[in-house]
Amino acid sequence: MKKFAALLIIFSFALPSQAFFWNKKDKNLEKELQGKGYAGSLPAIENKHEKARTNVAEPIFEPQQFDNPSELKPVPKDNPAFIDIIQKKDKESVYVNDANNIIPMLEKLYDCIDGNENLQLFTSKANVVSLNIDYLAKKYDGKPESYYESFRKLIEVNRYIKTVMTLRREAAKYQRYMAYTESGSIYSPANIEQQLDYLKEEINSAILLLREEG
Repeated sequence: MKKFAALLIIFSFALPSQAFFWNKKDKNLEKELQGKGYAGSLPAIENKHEKARTNVAEPIFEPQQFDNPSELKPVPKDNPAFIDIIQKKDKESVYVNDANNIIPMLEKLYDCIDGNENLQLFTSKANVVSLNIDYLAKKYDGKPESYYESFRKLIEVNRYIKTVMTLRREAAKYQRYMAYTESGSIYSPANIEQQLDYLKEEINSAILLLREEG
């Protein structure tokens, strides 16, 4: 019993020094590892987060297999409706292109009148304009394009071009015989000049209108 009490006293004196030793060792280790990373244990995060799932897109239709090229349907290239839908053609663009092609012809006729060119050159350019407007009138007769303001203007200008062209031809032929009669005043140079000036105004008006609609 005395031996057990003596061992207990010795152990009680030794324990604080042992605790002091390990406490000092832990502080030295902490000081040595300071700024060199995490020295403790990591928390368990396996149960808090699920693994990332990879989303796989699925087709919304079943792919078709064509083992035989003859099973493929041909593209209806000869079908105007198909071409119009695919290319999204503007129905008005055909008319606009046709009408715009007449603008340079009108400009040349205007310059011819403004430059006081001879009857032969005027007739040649006037015929070109008139024939093209005649073609346009026939092509769009009864169609929605025939109600366009520019279309009606072209028809009106064409009618006046033909009138002045006829007037100048008859004046060259009959003027010397009817110079002093009442009917002869229609073919007088002053009246022809006046009609040509009016024709220039109509041509210019048609050109501006075509450009606005184009």
